[in-house]
Amino acid sequence: MNMERQSDDAQTLKRCCAQLYESDLARFLLGDSFHPGGLALTRRLGELLHLGPQSRVLDVACGKGTTAALLAEHFGCEVVGVDYSEQNVAQANGLAAARRLTRVHCERGDAEALPFLNASFDAIFCECAFCTFPDKSAAAREFARVLRPGGQVGLSDITRAPSLPRELDGLLAHIACIADAQPIEGYKSYLSEAGVRVSVIEKHDEALHQMVQQIRGKLLAAEVMVGLKKLDVPGVDIAAAKQMTKSVEEAIGQGQLGYVLISAIKP
Repeated sequence: MNMERQSDDAQTLKRCCAQLYESDLARFLLGDSFHPGGLALTRRLGELLHLGPQSRVLDVACGKGTTAALLAEHFGCEVVGVDYSEQNVAQANGLAAARRLTRVHCERGDAEALPFLNASFDAIFCECAFCTFPDKSAAAREFARVLRPGGQVGLSDITRAPSLPRELDGLLAHIACIADAQPIEGYKSYLSEAGVRVSVIEKHDEALHQMVQQIRGKLLAAEVMVGLKKLDVPGVDIAAAKQMTKSVEEAIGQGQLGYVLISAIKP
């Protein structure tokens, strides 16, 4: 019974994450790139993985396909995207079609049970999403399983201190990639236990700080737009979101939260 309850909780968290990132509010707050540093850090992570036209890349939690499109356009690689949200997958495939990116295809799937054959990718991309997976060990094992020997994993994600203020430990904080973010050593541990060796770590804390400042400003505008019925945000407490972003900014200033790029190789 306890295992069933844990499974139900995990599915609830996945659905909440998917629904929020499908929403008009997410698009309003984050634009087309749902992670700190935007497409500049996407390109940087691609460089760390040495992507090129010969690379077959899996973009895990691909969202609306912005990263997949950039990887195909900038590096010339083939990209398969996978996302828990059917709506995101449809939009990602629509974006690829609109840009005539014949080497980009996205489908629905779960990062903890990837619908792909063993050793079928040269590289795996996962931007600001690993920390939202309820079973991170399972996700890391799946990354290693579908990666070819010599292939690489590229993660970008929020990092955190061992303890955070209480207001950064609820469902909203989980969905916002904060409550279950890991210390750098935590990400390294998940990957190494799955058989993938970390080779490069780059800290980009300022990118997180800039993104939070942007979100705080846009939340004020969103509050006004909701009042004028120009923005629909069902189930989202904007006042709570405003308070959380204030707490996040304070935690960044105190060195409790940061942002990192990690590349790792499968021997």
